[in-house]
Amino acid sequence: MITDIWSYLTEGSLVWLAMTVGAYVGAERLWQLSGRKAWGNPIMVAILTVSGTLLITGTSYQTYFEGAQFVHFLLGPATVCLAVPLYTNLGNLRKTALPLLVALVVGALVAMLSALLLAKWLGLEGELLISLAPKSVTAPVAIGISERIGGLPTLTAAMVLITGVIGALIVTPLLNAIGVRDWRARGFSAGVAAHGIGTARAFQVHRTAGAFAGIGMALNALLTSVLAPYVLALIQ
Repeated sequence: MITDIWSYLTEGSLVWLAMTVGAYVGAERLWQLSGRKAWGNPIMVAILTVSGTLLITGTSYQTYFEGAQFVHFLLGPATVCLAVPLYTNLGNLRKTALPLLVALVVGALVAMLSALLLAKWLGLEGELLISLAPKSVTAPVAIGISERIGGLPTLTAAMVLITGVIGALIVTPLLNAIGVRDWRARGFSAGVAAHGIGTARAFQVHRTAGAFAGIGMALNALLTSVLAPYVLALIQ
């Protein structure tokens, strides 16, 4: 039975969908065996596994995407589902609306300005510079922002992944080191700075942190889509 399924998959592009799902399932298992350490982040391991497979087999991204695009399609519905933590935490949101609003605005501006100023200092211009502006926003929204403001969506997607993985790796030790104990603050900061991957990490640590990370990720996507053109105009 398994042999028949594999033969069917290898005859078409669905082999890459199976490989993507298998890479994540295997990475998740390895992460659990590691004691759920941050350095064993399953998303990072799955990305490295898929990238390594494509390099070894000489497979182009276009060929891979033909089979794995169903995962990309699901990013849209997953983004819409960000409304769920917003709804279920309305009570907490009302109590902390002002500090969350301040943190959101500061976080969104720092995320954009830090990347753009560093890129400007390194001599990047044009599409390369523009593509960095939405790097802390969840992928479907970041790609849309990049397309609208004249960036390179593929580069933006890569920067989104790098930002999320780095954020997921350092968020827990960093917040522990600076003494942040409130799960709402910890989660919200992870969601604003490291979008979906940071949110997944927050859920692994604490349920409340995960809920507020989802809220931060959703609100940052909305705010960045509004502010990005103005911030770019200021930098350029």
